[in-house]
Amino acid sequence: MTGRGEPLFVYGTLRFPQVLRALLGRVPENSAAAAAGWRAAALAGHVYPGLVPAPGATVEGLLLTGLSAGERDVLDAFEGPEYEPRPVELADGRRASAYVWRGGGVLDAGWDAAAFARRELAAYAAALGRTG
Repeated sequence: MTGRGEPLFVYGTLRFPQVLRALLGRVPENSAAAAAGWRAAALAGHVYPGLVPAPGATVEGLLLTGLSAGERDVLDAFEGPEYEPRPVELADGRRASAYVWRGGGVLDAGWDAAAFARRELAAYAAALGRTG
């Protein structure tokens, strides 16, 4: 898949250590990052966001490094067919791979990571731990 050797920019549920731990059994090395020209859009009927083009916007997230091929396989499967791993340019000029939303139901509202953390994160990570 495109960008599998690059660091991975995450902007939604994969920003949370609890989710990474549930999926990968560890939290990979990471640092704060941002991608200009994109936004984390709220999606109708989902607690997670989709990365969509948005000229003039910037989305905050994390840059994950040191992922093994097996870990990328796990994340690819977790994201599923509605996301496409694609190269993106970060605000500081670095390149990374990111899961870009290609499904429907994109809302005008941005995804609220703080609200997700308060309302959904514990149950979301627990469910992943049972099924992942």
